[in-house]
Amino acid sequence: MAGKTPPIAIGKPVPDFEAAATGGKPVRLSALRGKNVVLYFYPKDDTPGCTLEGRDFRDHHDQFRKLKTVILGVSRDDLGSHDKFKGGQCFPFELLSDPDEKICRLFDVIKEKNMYGKKVMGVERSTFLIDDEGRLRREWRKVRVAGHVAEVLAAVKALQD
Repeated sequence: MAGKTPPIAIGKPVPDFEAAATGGKPVRLSALRGKNVVLYFYPKDDTPGCTLEGRDFRDHHDQFRKLKTVILGVSRDDLGSHDKFKGGQCFPFELLSDPDEKICRLFDVIKEKNMYGKKVMGVERSTFLIDDEGRLRREWRKVRVAGHVAEVLAAVKALQD
């Protein structure tokens, strides 16, 4: 839409949202104030790139935690799929289920993709860093998995300085 203001912008507060999450309780963004939040969007549970990205966040989780940073993965998969994925990969962070794409659309990550020659709408791998006051500080779009988590960790460390 021409002239439409993006729902989120660097330096601006991120609108509050709530989503069903693994762990049995919904997650509300405003309840995480006082901590940084890394919100990473990925296309699908148990696929190669998404598994590698999740493992990388898992393997760096303690470093993020020490920097008072919560990691949340988001996809359109249902909670049953998320629970299986999280358990199978031993993720120490929650996965948010967004089947109606409300959060995906808020962050503008639903994009046209080419799957086996067919055009489909899907989640573009993207990560957002929200500071402890709820403002968007960084965004990464069209993410390549290799080296991405280290870059996000460096950005969180820079917030501390």
